[in-house]
Amino acid sequence: MPRMKLASLALALVLAPVLSAATGRPNVLLIITDQHAADAMSCWQGDRYLRTPHIDSLAARGVMFTRAYVANPICIPARTAMFTGRYPHETGVQNNERRPVDAKQFPTLGTLFRNAGYSTGYVGKWHIPIPIGDADESGFEYTANIKNNGADAATPPAVAEFLARKSDKPFLLVASFINPHNICEWARGDKLPDGDVGLPPPPDECPPAPANLAPPSGEPDALAFARRSYHANPQFPVGDFNVGKWRQYRWSYYRMIEKVDAEIGRVLASLREHGLADNTVVVLTSDHGDCQGAHGFNQKTVFIDESSRVPLIVSAPGTTQSGKSDRLTQIGIDLIPTLCDYAGITTPAVLPGRSIRAAVEGRPDRDAPGYVVVSNHLVQGVPLLGVMMTPAGRMLRSDRYKYSVYDQGKQRESLVNMESDPGETTNLAIDAKFATVLNAHRRQLLEWSRPTKDTTFPYIQPE
Repeated sequence: MPRMKLASLALALVLAPVLSAATGRPNVLLIITDQHAADAMSCWQGDRYLRTPHIDSLAARGVMFTRAYVANPICIPARTAMFTGRYPHETGVQNNERRPVDAKQFPTLGTLFRNAGYSTGYVGKWHIPIPIGDADESGFEYTANIKNNGADAATPPAVAEFLARKSDKPFLLVASFINPHNICEWARGDKLPDGDVGLPPPPDECPPAPANLAPPSGEPDALAFARRSYHANPQFPVGDFNVGKWRQYRWSYYRMIEKVDAEIGRVLASLREHGLADNTVVVLTSDHGDCQGAHGFNQKTVFIDESSRVPLIVSAPGTTQSGKSDRLTQIGIDLIPTLCDYAGITTPAVLPGRSIRAAVEGRPDRDAPGYVVVSNHLVQGVPLLGVMMTPAGRMLRSDRYKYSVYDQGKQRESLVNMESDPGETTNLAIDAKFATVLNAHRRQLLEWSRPTKDTTFPYIQPE
């Protein structure tokens, strides 16, 4: 069972009615940052290197999930999963290629809420292969500032415009920000689309570099090839970064998070100014993280926690105490059921996810999974010696271990003890002493693949 870590066990989380004055149903505000690693908030790591007061204010009024994973740690697959509630292998969206998604076969979050009588709005980055401008396709009636970069400062005013509209309906509103995604441009030395963050100070005045800068021992062939292939790609020019440069990278990354936190503060201020804070459920999350040098990577796509684990805060009116939950959740499939649960909307039976509301409220969570599954497709590198590998992978995160398997390479598997080795530095899949644990995770992944119809991936049979 997941363990709730609350400041006082004597006081339970008490949720007052979360109601829209007109309809008896809550408003829902979903805030999405981009490329935001799970621990990159001062409510998580403290404020020595990073200060996020507005994100912290949400955590102070709600529950922060410390083990929230994405469906696939890259933009389009992650966002498509979040807004359809389906695994990437179901929609066919496994990388950033713009493969169209049939909105009738895979109705969006906006469509579900619109059909249930909600007013729906979307502001900011979309990056989903469904037409956003057509409400019959995307489900969102109000859209503004739909850009993939350079648009964060324009998002709060568009949010305020939506909130000022008179309506008897409750609303679903998405505020989707770009930062700290601009760290991609910083690594390449490009102009930052959402504004400069200044020159970093000398390395010894920057946050420490990650302890897991080196590649893990015994890593799968696909991951080793991906690192070399990515470093040869000018989109990922970090192969020669030393410890000092990674420290400056992290300093700059934190400044971008502080920039987006300020924009989030403007959104929350509008919610208060329009008298809507007391009947609006606010959820904050991100589409994926950023490696920040872990195992020699920047950006995302790989399964390591810096890339695949993200912030998730649920702040509902009436919450009398903040807390943390280590309930495993995969936001790609669990987001829609959770928001539907708060809105009193029946979750379509076809969706594989489960609501995490019970964990927010401190109630017994009978739907809590024993594991979550993440997929990826490493296609962003370049050929090396005439060879182009584009391995696909599956990752199963159980309570204690992380098991990964790829469809290419001689050594295809990884097993990491996340309790004793959170930096994922040692692959236990090649250690005979862990054969029983390895086979148990192989078996779990196979069992998951059958009802989800992920039958084309070459899983390894347990011995």
